[in-house]
Amino acid sequence: MTIVIPYLHFLSIMVLMGGLIAEHLILKPKLTNQQVKTLATVDLIYGIAAVMVLVTGLLRWFVWGKGADYYLSNPFFHTKVTLFIIVGIISIWPTILFLKWRKSVKKGETPLIEEKKVKRTLMLIRIQLLLVALIPLLAVMVARGYGT
Repeated sequence: MTIVIPYLHFLSIMVLMGGLIAEHLILKPKLTNQQVKTLATVDLIYGIAAVMVLVTGLLRWFVWGKGADYYLSNPFFHTKVTLFIIVGIISIWPTILFLKWRKSVKKGETPLIEEKKVKRTLMLIRIQLLLVALIPLLAVMVARGYGT
């Protein structure tokens, strides 16, 4: 398990990042109904990956890592966890929007996709991409003993 949990953690982070990149590439002001369905599916995969990152991260923190005290005393670890929470909060808006659009498609309707909302959502996805890209840097700093 000392190998499996970190591996699943890293794999989940890669899937999470891939989901964000896919959302960024798919999202545009004019979407076909199929693209709306794809976007909602990608967002679901992103959400599952985020849960896996959380679960495996908690397992590493409390069971198979360096011990809770090591992590809790490190300000870079606190920053890393804070960024992960912020990413989770930011992801709520796009998820609600994608589910709303998907609901319209399931009813056989073409969803109303406002350009203003698309631009806002793209910016939120970009912010998430930036924050997620910073998290591994903080993880390396924690692992190398910075902040202790």
